[in-house]
Amino acid sequence: MQKQDQTINEEFTIPDDYRGLRTDQAIAKLLPSYSRSQLQKWLSGGQILINGRIATAKQKIYGGENVVLQVLLTPDQRWEPQALPLNIVYQDNDIVIVNKPADLVTHPGAGNPDGTLVNALLHHIPETQNLPRAGIIHRLDKETSGLLVVAKTLHAHHSLVKALQAREIHREYECIVQGKLISGGTIDEAIGRHPKSRLQQAVITNGKPAVTHYRIIQRFQQYTHLKVILETGRTHQIRVHMAHIGHPIVGDPLYGGRKRIPKNLSPELKVILDNFNRQALHARKLILINPNSGEQQTFEIPAPEDFLILLNGLKESEACS
Repeated sequence: MQKQDQTINEEFTIPDDYRGLRTDQAIAKLLPSYSRSQLQKWLSGGQILINGRIATAKQKIYGGENVVLQVLLTPDQRWEPQALPLNIVYQDNDIVIVNKPADLVTHPGAGNPDGTLVNALLHHIPETQNLPRAGIIHRLDKETSGLLVVAKTLHAHHSLVKALQAREIHREYECIVQGKLISGGTIDEAIGRHPKSRLQQAVITNGKPAVTHYRIIQRFQQYTHLKVILETGRTHQIRVHMAHIGHPIVGDPLYGGRKRIPKNLSPELKVILDNFNRQALHARKLILINPNSGEQQTFEIPAPEDFLILLNGLKESEACS
């Protein structure tokens, strides 16, 4: 079967309040789903037009310009559809809500060229092939389970990206962290790339603003079950922030350090903790405005079995102590 060409098509008008910005700055703000380096390549390659003419990166913006981006992806850039399982919680003509399992990568990339959520989306929802990142508005780390919203149309994509930037999409998580927290709180600490580790993010002074709110669901002797609400959406944000305050997420291999299981736990709980080999983090609730109907919608999904086994193990151990 001949494969269909995949293209990226974007057309929009630059807002008047962008007046005075350079083209590359305005495009980066309007198309946050693409990296700045990718947008620079398309600008230098003449694939972005402003008012029908090839745009340049340093061109001054006056507001009201018509912008067109059209890119035909080369074979090595195309993401291929794959008949992988996809847990669809909700779907209409504009959006899809997906429950991503742990151990599933969101986007293809180095080390994971296929077998990702994107490959599954392209198979089950072919119209996502012409949308930025197959319509995915926000991502979850490989070992984090839970809810993601995916756009099916350009209108829905633009609307949801704008809502995410305006912090109008409510994202609620639950996690189990090391240590016994006394109370909830808010972590307002900028996050950026770790100065020494390319795999990690870190709290740094010149990072991007990041705000995480956490509330206690239940305390245990040496662990705490939390509800976490994201105000911003930086890479690894919850994992970085919880580690920063000295309460890394249970099972987090990147920010939790070497696995240490306290000696005074029950044998049954020790076994559960020893076998829990991912961060105990689950995206359980999404609240958003549907880009077509304008109605507020709420989606909630319980934590997966391995998370619940860990949680029940903590509760049973507490009851027996």
